[in-house]
Amino acid sequence: MSALSLTVRDSNTMLRRNLLHARRYPSLTLNLLLTPVILLLLFVYIFGDVMSAGIGGGSADRSDYIAYIVPGILMMTIASTVVGTAVSVSNDMTEGVIARFRTMAIHRGSVIIGHVLGSVLQSVMSVVLVGAVGVAIGFRSTDATALEWIAAFGLLALFALALTWIAVGMGLISPNAEAASNNATPLILLPLISSAFIPAETMPGWFQPIAEYQPFTPAIETLRGLLLGTEIGNNGWIALAWCLALSVLGYRWSTAVFNRDPK
Repeated sequence: MSALSLTVRDSNTMLRRNLLHARRYPSLTLNLLLTPVILLLLFVYIFGDVMSAGIGGGSADRSDYIAYIVPGILMMTIASTVVGTAVSVSNDMTEGVIARFRTMAIHRGSVIIGHVLGSVLQSVMSVVLVGAVGVAIGFRSTDATALEWIAAFGLLALFALALTWIAVGMGLISPNAEAASNNATPLILLPLISSAFIPAETMPGWFQPIAEYQPFTPAIETLRGLLLGTEIGNNGWIALAWCLALSVLGYRWSTAVFNRDPK
């Protein structure tokens, strides 16, 4: 059997293992998933009229704000979901199962590849669920073509892959699950200081660079452009560059830490 076949076989086994763990312990995924859903409902039904008036120049229309906020919440859903990946990886590293895997005749990298694939699948399913909630409360994307929908889905999957590799690295360097959760907290906080809830140009002047020069804002603006027909500009290329850079950084970081000989 070739090295590639062994890698695929062992990675598939580890993927099934991680999906079974997620099914047996759904509370972590559910807790992380509830955060974006609650924020979506809170901002739409409590602050929706006020927010839409500010964005629309004085005319309050909650449906306009639903269209604005849903793409941001979808990106935030990905960030929330991958926090569970950091915790899961940390548990594997601290509970001794990795030491056993190292002695078995399996592909060394299949362990973290299984975590990555499982996390991306969970992120995609979470995005679909949150998107369904958005549609249920009034989100519509009538102008988007089939190609734009495919591009939007691809962007979400690519962004999930990039953040997952970063989360895996955070889990590998964490001494326990609590530390892993704390280390991954910035992945949840970054969307809050992006253009997910309000346009970056409406923020205080000193704060705008923080919102603009981070990965979430160009990704959110690209998603809005694909689904709602707004201007994308350079945000598409910037979002792809962020995804590629974070994926490479997370992959090299994770593999370097994982391949390090245990003490």
